Amino acid sequence: MKHTSTTTQVSGQVREATPADVPAILDLIHQLAVYELEPDAVQNTPEMLHDHLFGDTPRVFCHVIDDVVNNETQVVGIAIWFETYSTWEGVHGIWLEDLFVIPAMRGRGHGKQLLLHLANIAVERGYSRYEWTVLNWNTPSIEFYESLGAVPMSEWTTYRLEGAGLHAATQR
Repeated sequence: MKHTSTTTQVSGQVREATPADVPAILDLIHQLAVYELEPDAVQNTPEMLHDHLFGDTPRVFCHVIDDVVNNETQVVGIAIWFETYSTWEGVHGIWLEDLFVIPAMRGRGHGKQLLLHLANIAVERGYSRYEWTVLNWNTPSIEFYESLGAVPMSEWTTYRLEGAGLHAATQR
């Protein structure tokens, strides 16, 4: 996870990810999967992640936060997101796919910095919303989000068509 950029980063500074960050980002994705009790679910590869974040037409974006761990500057948190679109409001929004800070670095404001950085992007771009999901059992995250003013969208239920169900749907 060592950050290898040639620029010096201020500890705790949110920045756009660079291609050099791909190994650290993928490592944090794996750590998130373990945290969410899905340790074998990640199929992403460094090549896939690089292409999606930095290819000719990126449609997913990543911001990272660095801090000093064991006397080395490392990526300690990620916010992976993409744009959405509201047909009713006629403007884009942000969907936060993953937010993760390594456990040893929690409580230092890194998650808050990442969340608020994306909120600033949404406001600066005139986006109407900024959304994400959280597992029902993840009480610490729910309390954190609500402390920032986020509210659950309890009247909506998320549905997903994936895997065998997705392929079966194409045959109907």
